[in-house]
Amino acid sequence: MVTLAIIAHDGKKADLVAWATFNREVLARCRLLATAGTARLLREKVGLEVEAVRAGPEGGDIQVGALVVEGQVDAVIFLVDPMDKHPHEPDIEALLRLCNVHEVPLATNVATADCVMVWLAKQGAAAANIPRGE
Repeated sequence: MVTLAIIAHDGKKADLVAWATFNREVLARCRLLATAGTARLLREKVGLEVEAVRAGPEGGDIQVGALVVEGQVDAVIFLVDPMDKHPHEPDIEALLRLCNVHEVPLATNVATADCVMVWLAKQGAAAANIPRGE
């Protein structure tokens, strides 16, 4: 099963709910992980099953990064609010870097998240067994 990590800054949570609602059918076929607040939002507003890591400022972005390094995440959707400052900016940058180092697809806005959804949708009902790059 494809594992998708989903994170959204507070200023992008409404966009995330709209995007996830539109893509619910594909997302429901994935193993979803998210930072605490994002996981709660996806459960309550979209009705998806989501595993939670810590909140971003509490190390959640780093936890997702560790899973990327371990090859346990197939793609990351991280809706970034570029208009706001974030106290855990170094953690965010580390996660983005790790996705690039390990060739993990990374979407930082709705347009690129849609591209990841096209990729996932093409996997069909057997959204499992997607080979991971080594």
